[in-house]
Amino acid sequence: MHRHRYLIAVPLIALFAVAMDPVHDALGKDPTWSAHQLEALQSERQASGRAYLGFLRASSMKAGLYELPAGATDHQRPHDDDEIYYVVSGRARLSVDGEDVPVEPGSVFYVAAGVDHRFHSITEDLSVLVVFSG
Repeated sequence: MHRHRYLIAVPLIALFAVAMDPVHDALGKDPTWSAHQLEALQSERQASGRAYLGFLRASSMKAGLYELPAGATDHQRPHDDDEIYYVVSGRARLSVDGEDVPVEPGSVFYVAAGVDHRFHSITEDLSVLVVFSG
């Protein structure tokens, strides 16, 4: 029997209402709450010139926005933390631990720490919310 341990088919957009609270972060405490709009995160990420914009860092999780244009190459390497991807927009493929799955708006993926994975065959600009554990 073959299991897809990295694919979860539930909407997780509610996880992304929390974002970094600079006052608490400066004091070394976890943020209690704050909120961001996706458009503002996308603008900030674009202005940074980087594919990834982190917007939450707490002791139990980190979150960010990862965007790749159509035709781009994803150079990410396995991470030290488990992660969940929620695809906001775009179309591509995701290679995970030797398997290949379609990526489209609304897709949700779980990838365990240390597992090789990357997006490829990006046919539409990809915008992905990412949550890391720990």
